[in-house]
Amino acid sequence: MKILLSIIKNKRHYNLKQLLYLSLVMILVSSCEKVVDVDLEENRARLVINASLEQYKDAENTMQSILLSKTTGFYDEAIVPVEDALIELTDASGNTFEFSHANNGIYINKILNLELNEEYQLKINYKDEIYSASEKMISVTEIESIQQTETGGFAGDEIELKAFYQDPAAEVNFYLFTFKNDKTKLEIYEDEFSNGNRIFGYYSNEEIEVNDTIQIEMSGISKAYYEYLFILRSQVGSGGGPFETQPATVKGNIVNETNKENYPFGYFQLSEVDSTSYIVR
Repeated sequence: MKILLSIIKNKRHYNLKQLLYLSLVMILVSSCEKVVDVDLEENRARLVINASLEQYKDAENTMQSILLSKTTGFYDEAIVPVEDALIELTDASGNTFEFSHANNGIYINKILNLELNEEYQLKINYKDEIYSASEKMISVTEIESIQQTETGGFAGDEIELKAFYQDPAAEVNFYLFTFKNDKTKLEIYEDEFSNGNRIFGYYSNEEIEVNDTIQIEMSGISKAYYEYLFILRSQVGSGGGPFETQPATVKGNIVNETNKENYPFGYFQLSEVDSTSYIVR
């Protein structure tokens, strides 16, 4: 799709998860590939909010960014950034952190230090309408070790990696794993059947080669965000052929307080992240 090609061309402006969310949202909005030009009904342009804030372990401060854009018509090629919004984040003590526009719809805060298990409220003022959401900063355990085997894939002959971690027994946990080299794979996990066990995030790709460097991230996520990603993954994988039922609109946790009918796309979430890299042997 043209909108995704535009995302790829400009990927240097976005972090990995912002690319994921934009891609998923655009797939759900468009849902099928252009073959012939037809007259399509023009829907209202909606705000797309990619507010995934991450605090890496052992990092005192991390520059946080929020990406704002608008949905576009089916045949439009370019992403339309939103550059005139006001964004602020408020913690449970009433401290407010403002995000300033940098470029291409990216708003940043360079001094924000997210506190584990703290509740934060996001507020966006755009065209005299207020968008808001609340979420807790979710902690995550550590990646303990990486194991490599050559039994992955359908035929059982591909390189596979297992990122082991110890799931905390006293908690209900949800995880987002990101594996990245030339391609990126994201996996979501819950601990319903592995609570308190030593378990792993799994990655296999037929194009992995010896000496490749694989970047691995494990993020703690909320149950609500896990369910949101689960639905998005199910929708994207549903086929979307011209004679099939098209994916339904998937709304995130951000609401328009001023005009509920003019709801946005996207999600506000906060994660602690553990990261490592592995060189394939």
